[in-house]
Amino acid sequence: MENLDNPNTENQTSINLNKSEDQFQSRIDMIELRASLNKVKAEIGKVIVGQESMIEHLLAALLSNGHVLIEGVPGVAKTITAKLLAKTIDVRFSRIQFTPDLMPSDILGTSVFSVKNSEFEFKKGPVFSNFILIDEINRSPAKTQSALFEVMEERQITMDGTRYIMEDPFLVIATQNPIEHEGTYRLPEAQLDRFLFKINVGYPNLQQEIAIIKNQHESKKEDKTEGINHVITAEQLKNYQHLVKEIVVETQLMEYIAKIIINTRENQFLYLGASPRASLALLTASKAFAALRGRDFVTPEDIKEASYAVLRHRVIVSPEREMEGLTADEIIRQILEGIEIPR
Repeated sequence: MENLDNPNTENQTSINLNKSEDQFQSRIDMIELRASLNKVKAEIGKVIVGQESMIEHLLAALLSNGHVLIEGVPGVAKTITAKLLAKTIDVRFSRIQFTPDLMPSDILGTSVFSVKNSEFEFKKGPVFSNFILIDEINRSPAKTQSALFEVMEERQITMDGTRYIMEDPFLVIATQNPIEHEGTYRLPEAQLDRFLFKINVGYPNLQQEIAIIKNQHESKKEDKTEGINHVITAEQLKNYQHLVKEIVVETQLMEYIAKIIINTRENQFLYLGASPRASLALLTASKAFAALRGRDFVTPEDIKEASYAVLRHRVIVSPEREMEGLTADEIIRQILEGIEIPR
């Protein structure tokens, strides 16, 4: 007969509970990472009202070491948010305004003959920085846009047979206007594929609009970035990026990612599906979203949250469906709803 009064029973239960707690303890310490990112949000919040989704995606891209394309109508804080993000990190920052007459050498640099040394010297362009803000990237023709292909994908530039490696961290944030088409040049698919995320920025709601007006009325600063402090060093950022790579992804979640990508290729509403590069981007972005939530493991929700920004610029809606008003986001939503979530 079982002894219900056994004094060891309580101790045994306690041991089992402790074991259970240990099993769920974080294997990777995310405390410093989360604290630093919260400081970044607080600094950006000194100026920006709302736009939480854009800021979250920018931070995820930062942790993923991936480039970002921000699309939105003029005046929704695309450029200023990118500038504020760059200022919160102690790195070099360059801003390039793309115009129709911009040449590749204006971005990458050019070789100049030195009378002193009687030889050509390479003068580095503004792309030799850590954070590159490209404003209105679709204002320049294909020749100039293609100058970014190598540096965005391989983080290097080859000029006159010499290879120049970009200094880490290296992040390109580009903006474009979705409604103005005159004087613009559509980005080719190969260029779009080099962006980890495409973030669509909408209008603020009524309360946010009122807060924006009040902030402007009460602010005495001419420069909106004034008073924004460095809260992360370049070395810290590189450590965080390395930490994110260690986040655990279960095999069934990798299969879930693969099913999403395969479904984009087989979807009848899409003319072009996503490539294997999209699979890798979705994996990386999911880890970053897990880190933003303070977890050292990826969940299906992380994958679903990352899917829209990772895929919307990598798929092409078939012309007949596009004429009916069907968007890439709606098709992605249908794909996510049609795939069983792993448990």
